[in-house]
Amino acid sequence: MRTLYATVALTLLAGSTLLSAATYKGQKIYIESCKECHGGGQELAASKKQRAWEKLMNAKGQKLADIHLGSKKAQASWEYFGSRAFTKNAKHLEDFLVEYAADSGNVPACN
Repeated sequence: MRTLYATVALTLLAGSTLLSAATYKGQKIYIESCKECHGGGQELAASKKQRAWEKLMNAKGQKLADIHLGSKKAQASWEYFGSRAFTKNAKHLEDFLVEYAADSGNVPACN
């Protein structure tokens, strides 16, 4: 029985570590690619609810990319949002934005 409890505890710990890792990657991506225009991640992430971020990030962030590509400040955005880097990292960015959305109750340690 103790083995079962230990296995469950390790599984939960590993799962929470993976979630944190993805969220951390998304936060790093935000800082490197978004902070210059949007400021701190806390303010931007908290500007929408989790469901709204999930919808914007569907299809590897295509809706978010479309918003940026249609912007008047799009010159810098075109390079990033049209790149493989964005589609590759969109899931991590989504994890960060959803984790710290307005209705999440979470606040990032650093932004």
